Amino acid sequence: MTQPVRVLIADDHPIFRDGLASLLETQPDIVVVATAGDGAEAVGLATEFRPDVVVMDLQMPVLNGIDATRRIVEELPDARVLVFTMGEEDGTVLAAMRAGARGYLVKGASQDEVTRAISTVHAGGLVFGASLALRIAELLSGSVAPDRSAFPELTEREVEILDLIAAGKNNAQIAQALFLAPKTVRNNVSNILAKLHATDRAEVIIRARDAGLGGG
Repeated sequence: MTQPVRVLIADDHPIFRDGLASLLETQPDIVVVATAGDGAEAVGLATEFRPDVVVMDLQMPVLNGIDATRRIVEELPDARVLVFTMGEEDGTVLAAMRAGARGYLVKGASQDEVTRAISTVHAGGLVFGASLALRIAELLSGSVAPDRSAFPELTEREVEILDLIAAGKNNAQIAQALFLAPKTVRNNVSNILAKLHATDRAEVIIRARDAGLGGG
């Protein structure tokens, strides 16, 4: 007999979280092992219960869904993370995929869509909307992944931000895409300018694009 898929649900809205858990519990091939109200709790419960699939809201307190996804994937490589988003925001979804998510669903998806997506990622597949299929395929192929080798003096986070700067994003857009505070982005941009001995943002963009960043 096939073992049911063990699912952890992480969402800071109790009505949505409990409602989704109730819906999934009606499926004979799915068992909800735990629910979490924030990203930090999700990481802890994932480590404790070792679910097959984590259904993760992106916007949560304490620890956002992208950072929680990154930690869970690092600690539990076999776990599959499926993120929920309010809409197909380009940077947000790509940031989640970069963090290790195997797909996403827009909130409002039907019960059939949710259960099908859980089954797909559990089986090793990917789930994402057609509007982002090409970009995510490029991302996963590595063709637009930020190349750290060109800027060894920068941290991984700084390269990630540099990639978005090179793509023409302003600080507010970068903060939204990476779920960072605007002040954090400003500090990182200042560090990038200092480390690269660049006089202004335009010079950084030119150097980053010459190195292949910003093409995503």
